[in-house]
Amino acid sequence: MRIVFMGTPDFAAGILEAIIEEKKHEVIGVVTSTDKAAGRGMKIQESSVKICAKKHNLPIFQPEKLKDIQFVETLKNLQADVFVVVAFRMLPEIVWKMPPKGTINLHASLLPQYRGAAPINWAIINGETQTGVTTFFINEKIDEGNILLSEKVEITREDNAGTLHDKLMNVGKYMVLRTLKGIENGTCTEKKQPLRPDLKLAPKLYKENCVIDWSWSAEKIFNFIRGFSPYPAAFSKYKSEENEERILKIFSCETEITTHNLPFGKIQTDNKTFLKVACSDGYIHIKELQIFGKKRMNTDDFLRGNKGLDGVVLLQIHNALHPYIIQNI
Repeated sequence: MRIVFMGTPDFAAGILEAIIEEKKHEVIGVVTSTDKAAGRGMKIQESSVKICAKKHNLPIFQPEKLKDIQFVETLKNLQADVFVVVAFRMLPEIVWKMPPKGTINLHASLLPQYRGAAPINWAIINGETQTGVTTFFINEKIDEGNILLSEKVEITREDNAGTLHDKLMNVGKYMVLRTLKGIENGTCTEKKQPLRPDLKLAPKLYKENCVIDWSWSAEKIFNFIRGFSPYPAAFSKYKSEENEERILKIFSCETEITTHNLPFGKIQTDNKTFLKVACSDGYIHIKELQIFGKKRMNTDDFLRGNKGLDGVVLLQIHNALHPYIIQNI
């Protein structure tokens, strides 16, 4: 079949690479986000999907608006059989209705659970032990089209958003290839998404949502930190000896369940091997962290060059995502 692929991040690039490598279909065009300035130097950065497309000398389209008349006409002229969408913007009807065999999407959850922009993060934040990938036909509602295929993936306590991303991408590659084969052969059966009273959502994450609330339980904080690691990273703020507000990012941790009478967020450390923070039912032992201007490092290395944190109380800042944190441990 003739395929137009649409996507932006690493997750999507991995799927595009798999379609190209299989060599059973022809990718005739790639649609991705416009180049953006990012990082401290505000250098122009290309999306992972664009980098992949350039490597394979594929036609690339980066429209500002998906309803742009010239872009829509260009898509029509490509005469694709099917569009494949992975981690991209919501498509207007004039686009997703265009290909005769439909527009399919790969979503990193077991739909209908975790519809939204950040399903990988939210599955971990909410302490799920399994998630999965789903292919479905796009319709006018976000992530609500008829399901084609789905497959479960286990979430272990050692997983974070980064490792789960890779697991789901690897399973997703084969899921998309199987879906394309079924569409081509006419053997794919589509089914409506089931109605779920316990529907869990996966809203987009913003920096202000990454703040750790130390009044939570150790288990909830543990899941929260894993769900934001390695990016964008859960963090807390504290006041330095110079009374300057500093950011402490946390990438991995362990839990200790015990009773104490310390204020939430108070740090205890021997300045050598351990750094732990008091929470509602024990402590969070920090294993990997980073402070502004320094590189990410393990606790032992961090403590060699950073003293004076013992007794510091991390600032309690309201987390705007409270309503979305479903698990209540």
